[in-house]
Amino acid sequence: MPKQKKKTPLRKCVVTQEMKPKQQLIRVVRNKENQVFVDPTGKKNGRGAYISKSLSTIDKAEDQGLLARHLNTNIEPELFEELRSMVNDDE
Repeated sequence: MPKQKKKTPLRKCVVTQEMKPKQQLIRVVRNKENQVFVDPTGKKNGRGAYISKSLSTIDKAEDQGLLARHLNTNIEPELFEELRSMVNDDE
């Protein structure tokens, strides 16, 4: 019996609206206490939003407030700096 190939989980970027493999995206979470943080594991509880790993996408999310709108809360500038540093580390 041939082995079945596992499906790659796809998620949609809240900025570009593109479906991409979960590994190519960064998950940002808002929990019940309205704390917003980056979830590198992708398994933390709370409202999640995925964003592509590119500086232009992160800049657009910050300028247009797309991440804040999706998570229904204010987002501190430090979070965007953390996202940018994660993207720079990967490159």
